[in-house]
Amino acid sequence: MSKASDRADVSEKPPPPNWILQHPAYREMKNLEVGDSAQVHAAFLVYMDLAEVRRWKEVSCVKSPELQVVLLEGREKEGAPIQTVLPLPVHRSLCHKSIRHVLDRGFPMLLCAVASDSTLVYQRMTDGLVTPDPPVGPFQDVGRRQHRKRRQRR
Repeated sequence: MSKASDRADVSEKPPPPNWILQHPAYREMKNLEVGDSAQVHAAFLVYMDLAEVRRWKEVSCVKSPELQVVLLEGREKEGAPIQTVLPLPVHRSLCHKSIRHVLDRGFPMLLCAVASDSTLVYQRMTDGLVTPDPPVGPFQDVGRRQHRKRRQRR
């Protein structure tokens, strides 16, 4: 008889609480009252990636009153400059004015697109155009130049 009552106790246990809702960083983001719960959730996923996976330093959340979003700020490593991260769900649109608001904060900016399956894609945003770095590695130009030399020899 005691086995039956033990089984009843197990089946009546409430499901475990959603750990995300209990996390201090998530609560802090909710207290910023931005109104868009999808953006807050996206910001939390990015926060966890930066703080726990990529091991950024001093990761914190701030509210952007103009955009009504949660922004993240942190350092990629100790002594590095502070960077601002704009986490956005992929379904949310973005305009030039929004990017301008974040860039005007004076810190380098990363845009992070957050997919519904929690995939994160980071894109560095700059104030103006930036020339890309040249490729690194032992590359050889074996394209047209060799063909020209062969033609000239004949």
